[in-house]
Amino acid sequence: MISPQNVLRHELIGLNVLVSGAANPLHRGLYGRIIDETKNLFAIETQTGVKRIPKMHSRFRLHLSGGELVEIDGSVMVLAPEKRINLHEKKRIP
Repeated sequence: MISPQNVLRHELIGLNVLVSGAANPLHRGLYGRIIDETKNLFAIETQTGVKRIPKMHSRFRLHLSGGELVEIDGSVMVLAPEKRINLHEKKRIP
């Protein structure tokens, strides 16, 4: 189950997200559902269409399925999703 402690090891597509901080002021406050992820950006479906938000220099507040919120600095996610998941999986093995 996805939790604040293991969120980086999980698929983020499908989660609701708020862009809580961004270098581009037009991105701040955007809310929607993550529909795609690349190494450098999230594609977020909003009420006004799909927005592509760079991970670097942005902060994201993810709404987890259990109702929990987790805030993540986008710079820690600047990897291809499959590499991010594998990297964090390897780090927890002693």
